[in-house]
Amino acid sequence: MSLLAGVSRSAREKLVAGTTESPNHAVLQVLDEFAAHGQAIQSEPQIHASALNNLQGFGALQPFIDDKSIEEIWINRPNQIFVAKSGGVQVIDLELDAEELRTLIFRMLRASGRRLDRTMPFVDAALPDGSRLHVVIPEVTASHWSVNIRKFPSGIITLGQLVAWNSLTQQKADYLSAAVRSGKNILIAGATHSGKTTLLCALLHELQKDIRLVTCEETFEIRSELQDWVAMQTRQPNLEGQGEIPLRRLVKEALRMRPSYLVIGEVREAESLDLLIGMNSGIPGMCTIHANSAQAALVKLCTLPLLAGPNISSDFVRATAVQAIDLVVQCSNSPERGRWINEIATVSEGIDGKPHATQVDFDSPNSSPKSSPSENSSEVRL
Repeated sequence: MSLLAGVSRSAREKLVAGTTESPNHAVLQVLDEFAAHGQAIQSEPQIHASALNNLQGFGALQPFIDDKSIEEIWINRPNQIFVAKSGGVQVIDLELDAEELRTLIFRMLRASGRRLDRTMPFVDAALPDGSRLHVVIPEVTASHWSVNIRKFPSGIITLGQLVAWNSLTQQKADYLSAAVRSGKNILIAGATHSGKTTLLCALLHELQKDIRLVTCEETFEIRSELQDWVAMQTRQPNLEGQGEIPLRRLVKEALRMRPSYLVIGEVREAESLDLLIGMNSGIPGMCTIHANSAQAALVKLCTLPLLAGPNISSDFVRATAVQAIDLVVQCSNSPERGRWINEIATVSEGIDGKPHATQVDFDSPNSSPKSSPSENSSEVRL
C-alpha cells in the first residue's frame, strides 16, 4: 500500500469511528502518528492535500477539476487521461486503477440522484461545481469506463467581456443585445464545444432584470443572475422503468409557469415542436442546436418536430418555424482559430415556403445592420 493510500485509509477510519469530526484534522493526526513511528514523509503538504481530496473530493482528479485553465477532462481507460487546455489536447501523467475510477464516479453521482448500472449504462449528471459528467460503461464500451467531465466558467462571461477580449466587435455585441432586449427569438447553432452555451448565457445577461426566466435542460448548465428564474432538468427512470421526465415534458410544464422568457438548453428530438409552438404564442426565448450552418440549423429545426407523431406535417412545421425564429447565430471552433461566430442571420420565408437564413451585413455604412445573402458572410471571431 502506498503512503497516500495508507494515510487516506487511516484518516477515513478515524472519521468513521468518530474520533475526529474534520477530515483535515483526521489527516493531520494520521501524519503525526506516522511521523511518531519513525516513518519518513517527504512532500508532506502534497500528501496532506491528496489525502483530503481522497476523503472529501474526487481523488487524483480533483486538482484537474480545480484547474481553471482546463476546459474538459476525458478518460478512455484508467491509464489514458486527456485534458483540453489552452485550445489544445494534452495527455496527463496520471494513472488510476479500475476500482479507484469506479469509486470516484459513484462519488460524483451521489449528489445527483442519477444511477449507472448495466440496465442504464449511460449517465449525464452535474457536479457540485456545475461541471457536466458523462459516463458510458461496458458492455456499451469495449472494456473500460469512458468518462467526460465538461467544465464551465464559474461566473457568466458577458458580451462586454467578449468585446474586451477582442472576441466580438462592439457593433455585433450591440446588435445581439438589442435583439435579446426587444424579444427576438434566437436559435444558437454549432458543433460540440463551439461555445453555444457560453454565448447563450452571455445573451441572457442582457435581459431586463424584471424578466421571469424558465430554463429546461437535460443537465444543469445554464447560468443566470436573474432573480426570477426557475431552472429545470430531465430525470432518468428508476429501476422499475418509472418516473422518467423527458425534456418535452419540461417544455410543456414551463409554458404553464407564466414565463416571460423561455430557454431550452438544447433541442434534439420532438421537444422542438413544443418549443416552436411556445415561441409562436408570444413567449420569446432561445435554444441551442447542433448544426453546421445557420441554414442547416433551420432545416434541422423543421425536421425534429416530425418525431412528435405522424399527424405533424412538414408544411405546418415550416410555417411555424418561419414565424417563431427571428435570428440564427452560428458558432464554430477549430484548433487554429478557437471559437468564433461565422454567421448571424435573420429568418424569412423563401419562395418555396421554407425558412431561409439571410446573413446580417455589418459592413454597411448605415447605422443599423441590414441583410445580405449568407454566401457573402464574413466571419466574426468569438
